[in-house]
Amino acid sequence: MRTALINTGTELLLGDVQNTHLAFIAREILPLGLRIDEQRTVPDGVAIREALLELFSRAEIVFVTGGLGPTTDDMTREIVAELLGLKLEQNAELLAWLQHRLKTRGFKWTARIARQADVPAGAQILLNENGSASGLYFRANINSQSDSPHLFLLPGPPRELQPMFRKSVMSILRAIVKNPTALDRRTYRIACVGESIIEEAIGDKVLAVEGIELGYCARPGEVDIRIIGEPDEVARADAIIRDELGFSIFSTNNDTLEEVLVKLLAERKETIAVAESCTGGSLAHRLTNVPGASEVFVAGYVAYANAVKIDILNVDRKLIETHGAVSEPIARGMAEGARARARSTYALATTGVAGPGGGSPDKPVGTAYVALASPDEDSIVRRLFFPTDRETFKDLVAQAAFDLLRKKLISDL
Repeated sequence: MRTALINTGTELLLGDVQNTHLAFIAREILPLGLRIDEQRTVPDGVAIREALLELFSRAEIVFVTGGLGPTTDDMTREIVAELLGLKLEQNAELLAWLQHRLKTRGFKWTARIARQADVPAGAQILLNENGSASGLYFRANINSQSDSPHLFLLPGPPRELQPMFRKSVMSILRAIVKNPTALDRRTYRIACVGESIIEEAIGDKVLAVEGIELGYCARPGEVDIRIIGEPDEVARADAIIRDELGFSIFSTNNDTLEEVLVKLLAERKETIAVAESCTGGSLAHRLTNVPGASEVFVAGYVAYANAVKIDILNVDRKLIETHGAVSEPIARGMAEGARARARSTYALATTGVAGPGGGSPDKPVGTAYVALASPDEDSIVRRLFFPTDRETFKDLVAQAAFDLLRKKLISDL
């Protein structure tokens, strides 16, 4: 069944509020074999009418979010009622429910709030247990269509829409969708491998599986692979992806790389420290964002100045004078110094030239070194080159450092 989504609200188009409804609704309806085939975002007002008229001509299910509140810019129910030739009627039960709800929560009753009890004739009310704007469901009988679209009007705030969708909308959809063709969706996260390299490795083979949909989403230092299809098709594609990419896959459940590291270290009862120069605390920041990081993260040192590298991390001054702060020996010395000072199982270190100045012919802007100090072998150092802006450079170097540790941990399993 073709499904469409209309998000209303001038605040969305101004960029004042992030629109999360597409991602949420798309995930919820996928197990029913439904996809969002089309999405529109329109300002408050009559633009809703134009979008509905267009989508009613080709969609069997239409979701509309927003515009159900008490203020003058909340016009969705009035516009829909006028478009469909339905009379707005005050629902006594809904009115009483609203009055009781506001009274028990200590809010003042106003005539504006009473608007939210106005319901188009024949609509099913979807109570809002997290706000005052109830949702509505009805068949949109327009121009005497024999097969009228199913229309859902839903509140705009995600904290109100999402519980209502799971509790009320999904039960209606299950009744609408007869014998659904269940779709399965899987995501594979890959670190530090280019999108084109991944495509070359798996693209043709995965797309040879009939009925499979393959997509990619690239971010700094990371690529997500997405497959969608019927369960048997997805299982065949899954086997191909795992066979071709193997340990390059760090997550299949949307975990971040730092979340994976915290879990691996916790399982092994091991610890990590970090010594950062060019990443400026990014590694420590990302690790400490993960719940449970206190079990594995011992210390972080932002050794930006050479004096700190020498005094805190015990890096040999002569090595800096000979090789420079951005070099393999210094990265190694920082990692080993951090591990020794923190008494951690492992330590990561980063040093590099973020730019825009500071580069040289042999170490141009974008050059970086990451190092890993371990208890059982010589430190591992990797030279990297990311000629980009400072923020992206820091993200890429941090991702490379984390993936270096991940590969060390899984190679020991």
